[in-house]
Amino acid sequence: MNKELQQIDKTSVLIRAKEVLDIESSAVAALSSRLGDDFVRAVELIVGCKGRLVITGMGKSGAIGRKLAGTFSSTGTPSVFLHPAEGVHGDLGVLTQDDVLLALSYSGESDELVSILPVIARIGVDIISIVGNLESTLARYSQSVLDVNVEREACPFNLAPTASTTAMLALGDALALAVMQVRRFTKEDFAKIHPAGSLGRRLLLRVSDVMRAGDAIAVVSEDALVRDVLFSITKAHAGSACVVDTDGMLSGFITDGDIRRALLKDESALQLKASDIMTRQPRTISPNRLAAEGLKQMDIAGKQIGEIPVLDEDGRPVGLLMMKDLVQAGIF
Repeated sequence: MNKELQQIDKTSVLIRAKEVLDIESSAVAALSSRLGDDFVRAVELIVGCKGRLVITGMGKSGAIGRKLAGTFSSTGTPSVFLHPAEGVHGDLGVLTQDDVLLALSYSGESDELVSILPVIARIGVDIISIVGNLESTLARYSQSVLDVNVEREACPFNLAPTASTTAMLALGDALALAVMQVRRFTKEDFAKIHPAGSLGRRLLLRVSDVMRAGDAIAVVSEDALVRDVLFSITKAHAGSACVVDTDGMLSGFITDGDIRRALLKDESALQLKASDIMTRQPRTISPNRLAAEGLKQMDIAGKQIGEIPVLDEDGRPVGLLMMKDLVQAGIF
């Protein structure tokens, strides 16, 4: 262990961490009382935007801007980040009259940002600013000004952007989610643009997408011997069999566990009929239901069952939904 680690005072470290959290949480809490017409105006500008929301900022504000661009884009507002220093070298071409600019700068006087404001104004782009100085150059160019002034930074020297960037991020999130509400953006909308995420899979994948079908399911008649049911299950590489009546409609369900339990009770159980040991009226699901709903169907009083039959609208088995396939698909 090096000398610095040996000299750490755990109590003072924890006290300092608590002070930082208290300062930053107070900075965020103070924002609520400042929300008003400018915030509503910002929402109106973004919702009414025919193009994209372009977000810009330098340094730490730029890092917040990149994060907010992702948040807006993922909640229904197409957004891109524009580096102000690159803007003066051609990247301002990304802006059109149909866009809205969200500019982040605590001082409101960042040289790189201030230098592109006159050009942006000539293009005719509406500007929303998140600033700590309401008298700044950026604020004067803006159609909506959102105040993130903080009493002090969490930095002991009151220098490193800490409380101010936390407040800027929180207010940006509030703006994004207020816009999301006005757009009536739903979980289903979210899933469509997050198809690889767990929520996307839960809201988009249907039972038909993950069920086993064809030769991968075992279907037997009510009169089939349990011995033959076991062979059918083994051949399908499954753990169960659907039992059907003479019309091909599901009348019961047998798992390999049911067969083992029957054999423990009676060694001659392999000569019984499927109808003798099958579970009547098992839990089932249709292929057009969400796979996540199938997961709920597999929960019986907090105990997970391994698989359930998938039935068409006439009650005929067309597939088998298995827990391990749901887990592999990322639904569990």
